[in-house]
Amino acid sequence: MTFLLVCLCGGLGAVTRFIVNTSVQRWWSRAFPLSTFIINVIATFCAGIAAGAYASGTVDHDAYLLFVTGFLGGFSTFSTAINEMVSLAHARKYAMAAFYCAATILVPLLCVAAGWAVSFR
Repeated sequence: MTFLLVCLCGGLGAVTRFIVNTSVQRWWSRAFPLSTFIINVIATFCAGIAAGAYASGTVDHDAYLLFVTGFLGGFSTFSTAINEMVSLAHARKYAMAAFYCAATILVPLLCVAAGWAVSFR
């Protein structure tokens, strides 16, 4: 049963990612891949909140598993971010690719830490 629920939550996360991605791309037309960046920032902040809540005993393991492995696993998209970095470099937008790489690593780290700080007391 847990397997099916994780699959369902993963599907919901993927649909949510599609909606956010499509919505952002409708009004953002610059080189920086903002939609993927926003998705990963939201996902890492939520993962930090969930991890802090689980560590403090506020959330049980099953709820943590469904949300983080299921929903956030379907919602976040690290592979797309890496592909976008390579695409930027291939288009000779080296500075943007380097900035996006750094931002994709550093900002989510800060988001996870902020999420822990919000939920773990």
